Amino acid sequence: MKRPLLPALLAAVLLLAGIPAPAEYQSDRQPGRAQKASDRKSDASDTPLSVGDYAWVGAETRLPGLDGSDYSLSHWKGKVILFNFWASWCSPCQYEIPKLVELQEKYGVDGLQIVGIGMDKEIPLRNVSRTLGINYPVLVADNAAGQKLLDRWGNTAQIVPYNVVIEQDGRISYVHAGVIDHELFGDHIAPLLKKSNSTH
Repeated sequence: MKRPLLPALLAAVLLLAGIPAPAEYQSDRQPGRAQKASDRKSDASDTPLSVGDYAWVGAETRLPGLDGSDYSLSHWKGKVILFNFWASWCSPCQYEIPKLVELQEKYGVDGLQIVGIGMDKEIPLRNVSRTLGINYPVLVADNAAGQKLLDRWGNTAQIVPYNVVIEQDGRISYVHAGVIDHELFGDHIAPLLKKSNSTH
């Protein structure tokens, strides 16, 4: 799988520091903006999804989990889902993961499901998962099918960490290139959990 490691890592570090990344590696929080426009394929079927689109369109891809099972991305539909794209070599990702572990532990009972999508080989992903005590599913996307899914959700530049929030009805609610912190969680995810609980 093609990996622009240094540019992607530089962009992620700049995002973490609050410094704008170079234009070709920026995301405006809309899927599909994390790649040079000149590199975008013209095939309409490859057009990345946007906020408000139904997430499972074109997402029939199945990815292997670190638990040995294969999963479709719609496996967790009906919950508020945070898909977190990360890699073992990404320092901002490892900074972010303990916060995600905390959020899953605290809000899982309220309907939150965090799912890690590792843009990396299984062994290093497994090592980081074990070291950081990840308490949510981690899928391995180091294959062509996984890359197609990442492209479909706008992560064509492979910027990590990259987060996609899916509402209970399956629509994309929010995307963010960079670390999810407590403020972003409170602004973009917590309201979805409250909405879900108020309808039950």
